[in-house]
Amino acid sequence: MTSSDEKTLNFYASEAQVYASRPRAVARGLDGFLSRLPTSAKILELGCGGGQDSLAMLERGFDVIPTDGSPEMTAAAEHLLDRPVAVLPFDQLDDVECFDGIWANACLLHVPRTELSAALSRIHRALKPAGIFYASFKAGDSEGRDRFGRYFNYPTADWLRLQYEESGWPSPAIEQREGGGYDGEETLWLGVTVVKTG
Repeated sequence: MTSSDEKTLNFYASEAQVYASRPRAVARGLDGFLSRLPTSAKILELGCGGGQDSLAMLERGFDVIPTDGSPEMTAAAEHLLDRPVAVLPFDQLDDVECFDGIWANACLLHVPRTELSAALSRIHRALKPAGIFYASFKAGDSEGRDRFGRYFNYPTADWLRLQYEESGWPSPAIEQREGGGYDGEETLWLGVTVVKTG
C-alpha cells in the first residue's frame, strides 16, 4: 500500500497477529510463478502480510526479500520468518533491475487508482530484464472501501490491462477466478502475470 491511507494501515495494524496466525497454504498462482524462475532467483515480495508466502519460497531455496507497508505486519512476518522484514510502501520502491521475480499477491489492490500506473512503473524498473512479476486484485467497477474500511481499487480486467500497458508491461496475462478473502465474501480475483522485456 502507499504510506498515506490511514484507514487501511490501521486495519492491518490491528489485525497483524490474525494474519500471522492464518494457516500456511500456498497462495493461488505461487507455484506457476516459481516454476518460471531458477531455484536461486532473487525475489522481492511486496505486501508479505504474515510472511506465509515468503516462508514457502524460502523453503524452496529462493533468495527472498520480504516487505510490507505496515510496521505491525512486518513485525509479525519477522517472527514467522526469523529474519528482517522491511517496511516498504509501494511509493518508496526505488530499486533498479535488482530482482528476478516480484511477487505482489493481494496487496497492489490497495493502491489508489490514480497511483497504480506509477507503482507498476516502479516495479518494472526494479525487475531485471526477463524477470517475472505477479500481482492479484479484487475485481470490480469502481474504487471503494470494504466493510472494514480498507481501500480497494476494484479494477475491471480491461482497465487493469490498460494500466499495465501504459506502465511498460506488454501483453499482461490476466486470469480470472472465484475466491474469497478476509471478509468471507465471494470475490472475483484477477491474477496478472507479466514478463519484463528489453
